[in-house]
Amino acid sequence: MAQRTRLIILALAGSLALLAGAFAFQYIGGLAPCHLCLLQRWPHAAAVAIGLLALAVPGRLLPLAGAAAALTTAGIGLYHTGVERLWWAGPTSCSAGSIAGLDVKDLLDPTIVVAPVVRCDEVAWQMLGLSMASWNVVVSLGLMQIWLLAARSRR
Repeated sequence: MAQRTRLIILALAGSLALLAGAFAFQYIGGLAPCHLCLLQRWPHAAAVAIGLLALAVPGRLLPLAGAAAALTTAGIGLYHTGVERLWWAGPTSCSAGSIAGLDVKDLLDPTIVVAPVVRCDEVAWQMLGLSMASWNVVVSLGLMQIWLLAARSRR
């Protein structure tokens, strides 16, 4: 098996493992994802699709696209880490915010009352002092490096 193929499989498997872990935390562990958590999943899904395609198509373009997907999810994860650590404000849709400006009708809207509130600025789980968003940054930057090595490899 060529080095490029091994590297693509490794990067693809890394994104697939991160997605599987996220779904396991959600559906087995009961940790509902916030908006930023969900956004971090999409580039991993793209990386899996890119990896499958790159196994069949030679060239550097697809591994570079895989690297871009890994860098994208790392960037979203870094932003999310900053929101969790209160370095900067997060999206108003999932961070602490004021209810000023809402009237009683808005506050009693049934869709608001039954909707689960998952805040982006609260850490739901951590290991070794790093949240899931922070671990996503670390692992995704490693996956980006693997994608770049695959792009440099010859078939």
